Amino acid sequence: MSSNLHPMLNVAIKAARAAGAIINRAALDVESVRISQKQINDFVTEADHASEKIIIETLLAAYPGHGILAEESGKEYGAKDSEFVWIIDPLDGTTNFIHGFPVYCISIALAVRGKVEQAVVYDPTRNDLFTATKGRGAYLNERRIRVSKRTQLKDCLISTGFPFRSGDNFKSYLNMMAEVMQRTAGLRRPGAAALDLAYVAAGYTEGFFEAGLSIWDVAAGSLLVTEAGGLVGNFTGEADFLEQRECLAASPRIYGQLVPILGKYSKFASAGDKAAVRQATQADGADAAQPPSGAEDATPAQAPQAAAAAKDDSAPF
Repeated sequence: MSSNLHPMLNVAIKAARAAGAIINRAALDVESVRISQKQINDFVTEADHASEKIIIETLLAAYPGHGILAEESGKEYGAKDSEFVWIIDPLDGTTNFIHGFPVYCISIALAVRGKVEQAVVYDPTRNDLFTATKGRGAYLNERRIRVSKRTQLKDCLISTGFPFRSGDNFKSYLNMMAEVMQRTAGLRRPGAAALDLAYVAAGYTEGFFEAGLSIWDVAAGSLLVTEAGGLVGNFTGEADFLEQRECLAASPRIYGQLVPILGKYSKFASAGDKAAVRQATQADGADAAQPPSGAEDATPAQAPQAAAAAKDDSAPF
């Protein structure tokens, strides 16, 4: 820990490293870790609980008057009326963890009167420590980080998260991803939103978007992005997003290019945009149920052209 860091950030780092040690030990024999299912495709392990316990104990030992908002225990611990609230995801990327896929992290943020002022995202598999204090910049392992300098969307790598809950609008999300995929150098789905945001801050990717996220998924990562010179908001570009279950983060120039693409898929989109998206989704569904257009009804002279068009339409690139 550094004497130059804010004291509260130092305590958060101590908590994150202690939790990381627990997770790394559990990862050595991940098949023996007890797992339960909160809902379909939403898992929690004993490592999540142990990580959360040590984080809360460390934070409250230093700041007993602070509040706690944690993924597994909610507001059960800490002061109930404090202006200082620690927002904790003890293991973001649990599904990756239980498969031994080494992309997961610990996320700890401190909100003061509703605004995030301290942030730690710790990747225990790589020993990568992302930190930020409001107004003091963002860092990776004590080295200053900045968002990517790329300015054209076609050159950019964008990360996202796939829908996995039974009530999610899969067709709409597929359309959204298709629009982004056609305009960028690539789309990635690592599986841990806090780490996705940290990677935007570090310039590893130019942007990130996902729906259905909770405040503990995005609180720490959002400060990393803004302190690294990026922008964070909902899909329509509005900055007050923390509890809206939509997150878009990117470098400023790329953010401005993604909002027009993703904004119409936002739950805050205009009625006209929502209607257009519904229409497009229904049309795609109808097209998928039909044979290749024109091939079955074409005259003998038209048949080769119709078949060629159908083949072109189905080409992957």
